[in-house]
Amino acid sequence: MKIPNIHTFYAFVSRLSKRERIIFYLAASFISLTLLDRLIISPIHSKIKSLNEEIQERESAIKKNLHILSQKDRISSEILKYASFLNSAKSEEEEITALLKEIEDLANKSSIYLVDMKPAGLKSTDSSKKYLISLNCEAQMEHLSDFMYNIENSNKLLIIERYQISPKSKESSVATCSISVAKIVMP
Repeated sequence: MKIPNIHTFYAFVSRLSKRERIIFYLAASFISLTLLDRLIISPIHSKIKSLNEEIQERESAIKKNLHILSQKDRISSEILKYASFLNSAKSEEEEITALLKEIEDLANKSSIYLVDMKPAGLKSTDSSKKYLISLNCEAQMEHLSDFMYNIENSNKLLIIERYQISPKSKESSVATCSISVAKIVMP
């Protein structure tokens, strides 16, 4: 294909009438603008549009991730707050020994005389283990209520499952009590 030179183009344009030249220039301008739009402006505009959409997607992903990170910090602080309730890698014997020592410390703190204290077994479920202790004790009624309060409010998840209180003798201010205490451990 032979490329037309510029002199041929000028000769073609000079042969046109004034009205044909105006139409030719308008058509050439329209074609030039269309080519400019299709070859340069539209690709740049679509690229900018796709980059803006990608930026918005990444911004929303970053916002979600920041929200998750803020939740992660809150959850981590909650885990630390309740770590004492979670099971450490203690064996059953170590757990029972620790429980007996905890009850003995609470009894000494409340001025309770422990007559008898022994493990009463272990009940396991899918989500927890319950270590049972049965104990017999003697104390003044206010000391006994203080002891029971300390057991229920212990940070080791201790609960009193059953208890029986009776006076030691007639006209005595000392009460005897039989208590069943359970410790709940989450695996």
